Amino acid sequence: MKKIRKAVIPAAGLGTRFLPATKSIPKEMIPIVDTPMIQLIVEEVVKSGIEEIVLITARNKGEIEDHFDYAFEVETTLDRKGKTELADVSRRIAKMCNIISIRQKNPLGLGHAVLCAEAAIGDEPFAVLLGDDLVDAVIPCTKQLIDIYEKHKASVVGVMEVPAEETSKYGIVSGREVESGTWKIDQLIEKPAPGQTQSRLAIPGRYILTPNIFDCLRRTKPGSGGEIQLTDALQLLASEDALYAHRFQGTRYDTGDRVGFIDATISYALKRPELRDAVKLIMKKHLGESQ
Repeated sequence: MKKIRKAVIPAAGLGTRFLPATKSIPKEMIPIVDTPMIQLIVEEVVKSGIEEIVLITARNKGEIEDHFDYAFEVETTLDRKGKTELADVSRRIAKMCNIISIRQKNPLGLGHAVLCAEAAIGDEPFAVLLGDDLVDAVIPCTKQLIDIYEKHKASVVGVMEVPAEETSKYGIVSGREVESGTWKIDQLIEKPAPGQTQSRLAIPGRYILTPNIFDCLRRTKPGSGGEIQLTDALQLLASEDALYAHRFQGTRYDTGDRVGFIDATISYALKRPELRDAVKLIMKKHLGESQ
């Protein structure tokens, strides 16, 4: 069984929910406190033991690649001013991992974005992490899924239980529970209406996939808007091979949503000892004003 050495991070979306900010900067570069969302995703990958990352980008997304490169002017200026700690912060980002960037030339869905990575992935299993889903966990979410992949020697999707009224926001899986918190998947439905499925196990954006997924994606018919849905290809994979779902431990934030983004920003700020007390005072101030 091959080790997971590579991760794919689709980051080609327009980020329309964050206009007007995303008119000039990629959504993935919007910071949670002072760290771009995409860096937090990459840090999860690296903490999971993966150091090769395939970024799927689009036009006007060059800032993402620049962020993971050295910034000679900034670092040299900081060194000259004696601010070596800040210079080292910048350098550590560049040293974090190896990045390959591939452009998705047409917005044809998540499945198409993953298929764009085939040449870089080759015949290897790999992780997929969506660029606007953060999971704050003691053991990185991706590492949790790698452990399940190594145990069952098959593709795995991370899942969480959602309220029935929210199933229409996610791909929903159902199947047979093979051990506590792990299911062998029988069915996947993309964004079912409330009541359409008994299961409430949703995929928020973490996957470990075998290279068989590429053939499944090529055979997946485009759906609405001509997009290739990864969920449809995963259904094909589940029927022909094996696919598991694992309920990960951790707190997930949908940072592609404005309320989710605010939630993540507050939560990450409260975890910072140098910011915690000031943030609590600000929250008290605004909560008091709203009463």
